[in-house]
Amino acid sequence: MPALATGAGHEPGLYELLAALPSQLQPHVSRPEDNTFLQDMFGERSLHSLVKIHERLQHYEESKPVPVLDSAAALANELSEELKGKSANGEIKELLQILVKPHVKSVLSVHDTVAQKSYDPELPPLPEDLDDDEDSVKIIRLVKNKEPLGATIRRDDRTGAILVARIMRGGAADRSGLIHVGDELKEVNGIPVDDKKPEEIIRILAQSQGAITFKVVPGVKEEAPSKEPKVFLKALFDYDPKEDKAIPCKEAGLAFKKGSILQIMSQDDATWWQAKHEGGANPRAGLIPSKQFQERRLALPRPVATLQFQKTSSRRSYDVAVEFEDADYSSGFHLAGFRRSFRLSRRDKKTNKSMYECKKSEMYDMADVPTYEEVTPYRRQSGAKHRLVVLVGPTGIGLNELKRKLLISDPQHFSVTIPHTSRAKRNQEADGVEYHFISKHLFETDIHNNKFIEYGEYKGNYYGTSLDSIRSVLSKNKVCLLDVQPHTIKHLRTAEFKPFVVFVKPPAIERLRETRQNAKIISGKDDKGSAKPFTEEDFQEMVTAAQTMETQYGHLFEKVIVNDDLSAAFSELRLALKKVEMETHWVPVSWTHS
Repeated sequence: MPALATGAGHEPGLYELLAALPSQLQPHVSRPEDNTFLQDMFGERSLHSLVKIHERLQHYEESKPVPVLDSAAALANELSEELKGKSANGEIKELLQILVKPHVKSVLSVHDTVAQKSYDPELPPLPEDLDDDEDSVKIIRLVKNKEPLGATIRRDDRTGAILVARIMRGGAADRSGLIHVGDELKEVNGIPVDDKKPEEIIRILAQSQGAITFKVVPGVKEEAPSKEPKVFLKALFDYDPKEDKAIPCKEAGLAFKKGSILQIMSQDDATWWQAKHEGGANPRAGLIPSKQFQERRLALPRPVATLQFQKTSSRRSYDVAVEFEDADYSSGFHLAGFRRSFRLSRRDKKTNKSMYECKKSEMYDMADVPTYEEVTPYRRQSGAKHRLVVLVGPTGIGLNELKRKLLISDPQHFSVTIPHTSRAKRNQEADGVEYHFISKHLFETDIHNNKFIEYGEYKGNYYGTSLDSIRSVLSKNKVCLLDVQPHTIKHLRTAEFKPFVVFVKPPAIERLRETRQNAKIISGKDDKGSAKPFTEEDFQEMVTAAQTMETQYGHLFEKVIVNDDLSAAFSELRLALKKVEMETHWVPVSWTHS
């Protein structure tokens, strides 16, 4: 910008600069409309007025003015009293009316406060009748609005004293810095509390409005808290403090839902942590059960019905149409290596076919007690491998149809794994296209070495999905689509795969009957793997299996889709997968820290 011409020894003010700016810029403006815009903008009267006010205030501040007097309110009172005794002419009456108006008194009071620079509130004087042996006390006055005080109290079992049990981080008491854990409460608003129960004191505080005065005996001075890094936890269960009989103060509790992200503010109490919702507007922390305490409470025997379901599920047949559906040509699109996953079915419970196997034979692992998981924000960087997409759901829910639609929609972006098998290769098959063909001995060796995420046996031959087949898809910068039994998810939840788990669940059974009346399900009942219409038993099992999966593994699901309508479910899934690639998500800390 060109320098502005000024007289020798004269330092231009901001107003002068603003007035001279349009003419100084004119030689450098080529288009007439630009010149008109500058003239209009810098010639705006309101802008000139603001600049003038700014200069006046700046000059006033630099001169460091001293108030003529700091008792304008008192002077106004004296003047009013003096004028009342004078003859009541019109001007005196008008002046008296002005001086007694509330807003004028307020302005004068504010003037005196600023002139005296006395901004601190006036505290009540200390009591004069204190015994020499009495402990040192603090008189604390806090202004309480509708916000809770943010502190809890308890009665000491040994001395009977009312003590401050905890200070909620971010609350009014915490922000004041005047009340500390261990302080003994003696009075509230002049009311002694020695003979009162904590519940009665809380009631007094709840009913108090405006300023509240506390008389406390300071406890042992606590060390200043160290600056600890922020800790974020993902809640793996629903919690409502109003229904928790163990919480010391229900009003101080923090409610949350499964999947909520909580910022931990304090873990000083081994039983009750302080937390707040990440990104929430409320600065005050609330009480939540600690991880250890919640684990102890949840480590109870499971319902008998669930155990019975486990027994039957572990005896379900390996229901895969691998011998009959090696590829899909129905839409003229060949999905090389597209396989029905190794899924369970209640069909043929009485047959002697080999059972589904994985690293454990139980369908549901009962050892895990979901409480919290430490998480951190994660966003996939350009060029990094995609997150593994894991689909979970009961048999017949439509996982294969959703995978098929994704593959057809963008075959260069989505892909599936190529399974391994121990059966002999057929004439029209190629190794690494339909299957990876290996010997039965090598297959069993790989099972022993935990190279399969899941596997099964059908008509004397092994079939399975290997970890290396997943790595192969991801190494090609493609999104790997995989559907597995829910108990295998935890084996995939590693920093290498960073799985995004989608649970596809059925609608209500009435809607199932309506939407699946013309659909068919692959049956493993005969060697042809024929497609048969859904039966009422199929619908009931689908709903029951989904409920059990969600109960046992719902804390691992990042997205839940109800497959009421296949097209709508596909659109919802496609949108969710796009967000996974483009947006920031919360993932376990272990996935980003080596």
